Amino acid sequence: MPYSHIGVRRSAAQQSLAQALAALGDEFKLPDGFAPDVLAEVDAVIAGHELPAPDLTALPFITIDPPTSQDLDQAMHLERSGDGYVVHYAIADVPSFVPAGGPLDAETRRRGQTIYTPGQRIPLHPVPLSEGAASLFADDPRSAYVWEIHLAADGSQVSCTVRRATVQSIAKLGYEEAQGMYDAGNTPAAYAGTLALLAEIGTKRIELERARGGASLNVPAQEVEFVDGRYVLDFRPNLPIEDWNAQISLLTGMAAAQVMLEGKVGILRTMPAPDDEAVAAYRRQTVALGRPWTTDVDYGEYLRTLDTADPKHLALMHAATTLFRGAGYTPFNGVVPDQVLQAAVAAPYAHTTAPLRRLVDRFVLAICAALCAEEEVPAWAIAALEELPDIMAASNQLANKVDRAAIDTVEAALLSHQLGGEFDAVVLSGPKKNGHNSKNAAARSFIQIMVPAVTAYCEGDLEPGTVVRVKLTAADIAKRTVTFVPSSPAAANSPSAADM
Repeated sequence: MPYSHIGVRRSAAQQSLAQALAALGDEFKLPDGFAPDVLAEVDAVIAGHELPAPDLTALPFITIDPPTSQDLDQAMHLERSGDGYVVHYAIADVPSFVPAGGPLDAETRRRGQTIYTPGQRIPLHPVPLSEGAASLFADDPRSAYVWEIHLAADGSQVSCTVRRATVQSIAKLGYEEAQGMYDAGNTPAAYAGTLALLAEIGTKRIELERARGGASLNVPAQEVEFVDGRYVLDFRPNLPIEDWNAQISLLTGMAAAQVMLEGKVGILRTMPAPDDEAVAAYRRQTVALGRPWTTDVDYGEYLRTLDTADPKHLALMHAATTLFRGAGYTPFNGVVPDQVLQAAVAAPYAHTTAPLRRLVDRFVLAICAALCAEEEVPAWAIAALEELPDIMAASNQLANKVDRAAIDTVEAALLSHQLGGEFDAVVLSGPKKNGHNSKNAAARSFIQIMVPAVTAYCEGDLEPGTVVRVKLTAADIAKRTVTFVPSSPAAANSPSAADM
């Protein structure tokens, strides 16, 4: 998610941006805390919680997350098995902390997921649970759903199973810390094998993703700063270990989908392939930003060529979300659905690795564990299947609106010092022809500014794919709006995006 994870470095000069971002919670009516009955139930459940009998605390699990994270959903232990590998992936045992039909269950269904705004986090579960009893902290025995996935020498899955067990992480690592240990070769012996194998397995899983035509959107962390009288965007490119780590999560999601498909019950994360219009618009944008996506390269391979240390490439990584539209949740019980693929993953896939932050994962974990144990799937999980897609769709819609508002706010700030300035831009699309605009409303076209890499609307009916010169006439941080007008009629020899 682009700007929802931005940190804002506060100063007196930045108060207009900081205040606009802080107001997002009120504007979108984001929840503020939890009701007393929810908190009382959480306290009671935590007090009476018992660890499961299977004891896997001898396995030296580790967590790898952003350094400030306290809601630790996943811990891993990796080892060799012949010429292949065994992945032990422990996922926080949220189902055992949420009584079916209780106040917490109802509240998590209302929320759907953790919502992020710049500098604020609206959690799915109360902090004593999400950052306490259920979080996979180091040195504390924890209840978890432990996936055991066997891989062949090339990293492909051979078999998988999942069950509840007691685990104990031995280290909480941040991404930079873990990457530094790996690069320097000074990882503590207790988990040196896991870090080394994470690189090995992660690299092989990336190759398998490439071979099946999959794509990953790995967007770096960003921060807004006020420097020399203007707002600038600073960002930290992804580390290799973040991509390797993501591959273990993807592997587990694919394994969960396989378990549910074989059991003919569950809920998949599905997404159709991008349509021709979205592909054409994105190709124009890639040309506008100097990194054309040619027709002989599939989109997953193209995204791998982008260097997110380059602001223009970063903008293209963000814009690639237009190719990932139409994602949804597909429940089934007794009959496997016709559409089972997640187009970006290029395989059947399910959300299962983030139950502290996403509602649907709780149900997937319980379903998969029951199927692997050849037990009856819990009735509460079956009963929720039909309503989960609507719950998650509403929650995702809210999260996307908050993200969009944050993006618009930040982009207005980035341009606020350049009023009256002129910019080169490529027209991505002309005015809507579907009748949504009032007859009296001025025509507006959607454009891509080249520097800074911002998308916005410009007055006028402009030809998609053409290069135009535009003037910035307004940048209102509080209203999250920027306004452009053509600085002059398009020159006869203005190139099209395809000619650039």
